Amino acid sequence: METVSKHNHNPLIQGKIISVRGSVVDVWFDNNLPPVYTLLHTGKDKEMAIEVLTQLDAHRIRGIALTPTQGLARGMVVETDGKQLAVPVGKVIIGRMFDVFGNTIDKEKLIPADIERRNIHQLPPPLAKRSTKSEIFLTGIKPIDVLMPLERGGKAGLFGGAGVGKTVLLTEMIHNMVGHNKGVSMFCGIGERCREGHELYHDMKKAGVLENMVLLFGQMNEPPGARFRVGHAALTMAEYFRDDEHRDVLLLIDNIFRFIQAGMEVSGLMGQMPSRLGYQPTLETELSKLEERIANTNAGAITSIQAVYVPADDLTDPAAVHTFSHLSASIVLSRKKASEGLYPAIDLLHSNSKMATPGIIGERHYKLAQEIRQTLAQYEELKDIIAMLGMEQLSVNDRNVVNRARRLERFLTQPFFTTEKFSGLKGKEVSLDDALNGCERILDDEFKDLPESAFYMIGKIDEAKEKGDHKPKTGNKSKSTESEKQKPDVKTDKQETESKKNPEKVLEKQTV
Repeated sequence: METVSKHNHNPLIQGKIISVRGSVVDVWFDNNLPPVYTLLHTGKDKEMAIEVLTQLDAHRIRGIALTPTQGLARGMVVETDGKQLAVPVGKVIIGRMFDVFGNTIDKEKLIPADIERRNIHQLPPPLAKRSTKSEIFLTGIKPIDVLMPLERGGKAGLFGGAGVGKTVLLTEMIHNMVGHNKGVSMFCGIGERCREGHELYHDMKKAGVLENMVLLFGQMNEPPGARFRVGHAALTMAEYFRDDEHRDVLLLIDNIFRFIQAGMEVSGLMGQMPSRLGYQPTLETELSKLEERIANTNAGAITSIQAVYVPADDLTDPAAVHTFSHLSASIVLSRKKASEGLYPAIDLLHSNSKMATPGIIGERHYKLAQEIRQTLAQYEELKDIIAMLGMEQLSVNDRNVVNRARRLERFLTQPFFTTEKFSGLKGKEVSLDDALNGCERILDDEFKDLPESAFYMIGKIDEAKEKGDHKPKTGNKSKSTESEKQKPDVKTDKQETESKKNPEKVLEKQTV
């Protein structure tokens, strides 16, 4: 493996390994003790990399290995040229896939050896250079644009447990953004599955969007040191496009929780006392060092969308709580929604955005979003009554609220381009005006005669009319059906139990 030290001619400082404990390595230097964050190299071909994290005394440092430590032994020689970990920057990195060292891993031709490299440890932009203007960043995904608009140069989080669709939503955003955005998209995979990175690379290549993307991976098979630094490496590349080329950058991070988890592993290996739930005591500091570099400056903006794995679906977990504080929008994914087949499985009431104010999104959009939330909240309150007493016991007003809410829920689903091969449904991208128009017309009861299923997995609202018109009409009813209708509605024990367990299913049968 090529390392940074091969590209420079600085005098080498040598030391020797005195201790190896997992990924933690202690090194002795007779003099010239390397500063914190210096990169050291060891091994037969100097292929193993260690980053200095602490200086123990005048001769000993303790570092974390960024590569597997198999084969390391006490007494082995360690070399350093005094430089920190650096990654390549420039136009030549577009369309390529890298690891944390800036080595290409896509089996294409090597990047030039004389390319500019920058340290991954950089300071956030000063306040004087930051932009104070608030702008909306459109995604083409209905529930996000209508209820939780994203901020240009801001940070949005996708919160959810395993298997609720975080990665699918991220890849859909890449697909939608690369089309209109003249900037660069960066995908940073931290501690996720190698299979996902492989699929993403080939999907992006097939879709023809790879020429405007840079991919950087530190996946779950890599040591905690590499996973802990890959986020900083991605930001260094993104900052080049923002500050030097004045281009907007869309930075997608999957998964920011794995960055925190890698920090927790490093902290434990370094012997620090753990804080609540075993997390590192420096969690907030480490996360801030990464998150504060994502900003909207006078030169350009880095807009970040981050998937956040929520352990055991617990939003009070310290990792989730600390991540929340940095975000301008939170998109919470719900397992309940996913189980009902309402994709994207966004919890419309728990998700929010700081941008949803009349001054930023406009009076009409704000009022409409508030009305949608109010309707969905009323429906949530009525679910218990429906489960116990049935739809018949609701007042006419409440029944109308329920019908509107259920139509809104289905209208805010959307077929994705990235899931076409799984769902068989053609992907749709919906403009903000079309999404607002559809919600407004549903709230005005314009489509109360259409079945709920007509609103499921559509793009614009006009598609619901077409879908509803294709449904078979049940105008000619036989006498036997009429007589059955007049019979009293007697529920069996089985039906009673079903209605208590799953009010949504029963409600769907009654309303369609």
